[in-house]
Amino acid sequence: MKNIIASSFTAYFLFPAMLANAEEHIHDHGDDPLVTKVMFDQLEFHHNDGENPLVGEAQAWIGKDVNKFWLKTDFEQRDGKTEEAELQALYSRAIAPYWDLQMGIRQYIKPAPTQTWGVIGVQGLAPYFFEVDTAVFIGESGNTALRFSAEYEILFTQQLILSPEIEINFYGQNNREAGTGSGLSDITAGLRLRYEIKREFAPYIGVNWNKQFGRTADITEDKGDATNDTSLVVGVRMWF
Repeated sequence: MKNIIASSFTAYFLFPAMLANAEEHIHDHGDDPLVTKVMFDQLEFHHNDGENPLVGEAQAWIGKDVNKFWLKTDFEQRDGKTEEAELQALYSRAIAPYWDLQMGIRQYIKPAPTQTWGVIGVQGLAPYFFEVDTAVFIGESGNTALRFSAEYEILFTQQLILSPEIEINFYGQNNREAGTGSGLSDITAGLRLRYEIKREFAPYIGVNWNKQFGRTADITEDKGDATNDTSLVVGVRMWF
């Protein structure tokens, strides 16, 4: 565990030029208040041929313009029982306008066995207003993983918004206990249409598609489970 943390901090300090450039663009006029935000980006029920799980994705941060502390979490519940859950605790530093460099710890809580990873990632707003979140994970025993996600907002009106999004996961090694295989592991794509009753509260409907690939799909098939899933979703997006 100490090696994971040390590796994360070492990698962070490989970016001195980026940090210096950020200081040139981020101006401090003496008015830099402490601010907070909590957002449930997705809190939804999935409807398909099987069970109807409750799926959530949330993040929260506290800090100032340049330095912040982030928490990110994903979970899935079926019949009131948590089947999948992870938590990330991250230090975030602005390295350019609209871009943050993040590092910290990612903890798999479910499914068993639990896993701990070091995290080095970048989150921000790409050209044409694509929200991007990508990270490299360094686990115990030399395990590695990569996650890339992107989201875009299409405004039909100021209140009616369509959001296509995608998430792609890669793993460096096979891990049958965790149900993941080396290479491209899975792709999740979604399309959600929300109506902002107010900016802080927006119910939505949509469709979500997930497919596993390669060794991950082989491991899932060996367990007798499906490797492809399409669901209708209904949920709410809210923040405060």
